[in-house]
Amino acid sequence: MEHPEPAPAPAPALHEPAHLTAENWTAASRRMAAHLISELAYEELLAPQPGEGPDAYRLTTDSGRTVTFRARRSAYGHWRVDADPATLMIDGAPLADPVGLLADLRRTLGLDGATTAHLVRDLLATLTADARLDGAARAAGDTAARLADLDYAALEGRQTGHPWIVANKGRLGFSAADAQRHAPEHAEPRPLPWIAVHRDLARYRAVPRLADPERLYGLELDPAARARLEAAVHARGRAPEEYLLLPVHPWQWESTLAPLYAPQLAEGLIIPLPSDGDLRLPQQSIRTFLNASRPQRHSVKLPLSVLNTLVWRGLPTERTLAAPAVTAWIHALRDADPFLRDECRVILLGEVASIAVPHPLYESEPLAAEVPYQYRELLGCIWREPLAPRLEPGERARTLAALLRTGTDGRALTAELVARSGLSPEEWTRLLLHALLPPLLHFLYRYGLVFSPHGENAIVVFDTRGVPVRLAVKDFVDDVNLGDTGEPLPEQRGIPAEAAAVLLREPPAFLCQFIHSGLFVGVFRYLAPLMEEQLGLRAEAFWGLVRAEILDHQARFPELAPRFRLFDLLTPRIDRLCLNRNRLLMDGYRDRADRPHAAVHGTVPNPLVGATGVTGTA
Repeated sequence: MEHPEPAPAPAPALHEPAHLTAENWTAASRRMAAHLISELAYEELLAPQPGEGPDAYRLTTDSGRTVTFRARRSAYGHWRVDADPATLMIDGAPLADPVGLLADLRRTLGLDGATTAHLVRDLLATLTADARLDGAARAAGDTAARLADLDYAALEGRQTGHPWIVANKGRLGFSAADAQRHAPEHAEPRPLPWIAVHRDLARYRAVPRLADPERLYGLELDPAARARLEAAVHARGRAPEEYLLLPVHPWQWESTLAPLYAPQLAEGLIIPLPSDGDLRLPQQSIRTFLNASRPQRHSVKLPLSVLNTLVWRGLPTERTLAAPAVTAWIHALRDADPFLRDECRVILLGEVASIAVPHPLYESEPLAAEVPYQYRELLGCIWREPLAPRLEPGERARTLAALLRTGTDGRALTAELVARSGLSPEEWTRLLLHALLPPLLHFLYRYGLVFSPHGENAIVVFDTRGVPVRLAVKDFVDDVNLGDTGEPLPEQRGIPAEAAAVLLREPPAFLCQFIHSGLFVGVFRYLAPLMEEQLGLRAEAFWGLVRAEILDHQARFPELAPRFRLFDLLTPRIDRLCLNRNRLLMDGYRDRADRPHAAVHGTVPNPLVGATGVTGTA
């Protein structure tokens, strides 16, 4: 008897992202169109002309179409473009295709074909992430009040990306499924796999209290988890004490590490291990994970060979190994300084341990000097101190970037926090600036040292009423810079050689840019008009409060007067740093041997000069 052939298994259905609806896509597209015009006009890549009526402007595309919009001008030459479809239009119809607009402006912008092609992909991936955020926000009912109730980790998943860079969530290298699994807006804690790397390949560094990696593993791994990991090493016939253990990003393992470290895998010098069992949540930088299962444990920062914003998100070997030395030095400065330690009570989330695994070929001479930098940042881990155990009872933490977030009800999170505090917008802002600026200014003036206090590195700590009370800072080895004053400042003489070798030194004027561009341009340029619109605090009053806080700090430390002149934050004009111009015109999407830096194009007036400190509401 003949048996019928079994029916073929049905082909698996293609993944259809539920968030890609017309409603979500259109809303995200209109915001991006306004964002694109705003930031490219700020960087003088576009030159809008006056239109008809107050605050009206127009642009002409390469094909002769006319874009009309309304925008308010504000500090640092900022353009705040209204995304309302009734005013943001192209040839009289609502403008909802920012990618098509970019393509129709490419000759105006001076883009070559290759850059345009990659940029289209970057923008479309960003729009897809924005649409996901919109859909999730509506589904969760993320009003300003709800956002204010979220904890630090949950609020991180609601952030919309770098406010300055238009293609801020491109994550080139991720597939659509990868983005859904690993992007912070997906907000799903997942376990991380671990690996064992032979000590002949891996290098370990730590602050003194963790100098023995056993001390680190004792904090990070339960006995049962440690036993599971070591059993996997034993199963390969190897001795666990000959290996160092570290987590890896699952995407990095599959796409980059398994193929590029294949010889070491074959030799048993790298051994795949199971997860330690803890669930971890990706933060806005994508490669940093909070421990959602045990918040008292360290965060981990892992290399990820995806291109996002300006750089590949790897971990440079030299900087990874120097991170604990940088932390130890900065902690020592804070701990020996009563102002920072006792008055500011600044939280410095140190990078206390690290492992780097240089690639045997890419990081060998003479190849190391010539290969693209992404191939020298492939495998390693940095353990960073967690925030939660450093908060006092009742304190809440939010990244500075969160203050720019608006709820589904159109109300800003900042407006909600001000209302809950019971303070006037002016007084609340004064306290915000008093929490943020004194520690940053003191590190600059006394130690010639700056962090990069952009919206993700700077974390505001609030009391139970939503009043800002102090600052937490993270990301030291990548974003700490020192002043190059010819002769080292006396306060810098104790810096460890390993830290001194990797920290960048900048002329005094450019050192100030990290506060101007990282904080004032990168955050306050958006926060000031937002507060004016939603809280009635005039922008002139906002900048007057910033200037007053700087002058108050200088009056507090008159002995540092020569440093106030050396590191002059009140100069009439500052360089215009450009983040989009770098991608569009300087580097494009080409590989390069060294990490890129922000472009400089002309200057902008400093709003702190002439700010009278006269406050009030609009």
